Amino acid sequence: MSLRFDIPIGTSASETVTVTRELTVAHLIPNMPEVYGTPFMIYLMEHAAAKAITPFLSPGWASVGLQINVRHVAATPVGFLVTATATVLSVSSHLVTFSVKAHDGVDLIGEGVHERAIVDLSRFNAKVLAKKAVE
Repeated sequence: MSLRFDIPIGTSASETVTVTRELTVAHLIPNMPEVYGTPFMIYLMEHAAAKAITPFLSPGWASVGLQINVRHVAATPVGFLVTATATVLSVSSHLVTFSVKAHDGVDLIGEGVHERAIVDLSRFNAKVLAKKAVE
């Protein structure tokens, strides 16, 4: 079944977080710098992307991360605010592609492309349960 979601190109949303030690590389890996970790930046970008399109999805549908290709280009110390912004570039059937950027108030710290799949939650959850039953 091919569904078409009415998500306008250019739709965007942002998410902001204050960098704490728990969001740094040093918190996870001893002797590393106390700067914002790439996995946390990616999560913030994904969260902004999901937030951008959620209002356009029918009840029982959600988006899940499918692919992300980003560069983390500048370090951000503890105490800084990081804002990630996701902007819809294209929509096709169950796939939404975003431009994602993160800024710390001084520098662009990351940018790239992110794809999210639009899924029927009941079907998605049924597949997850079936997989768990195999273990």
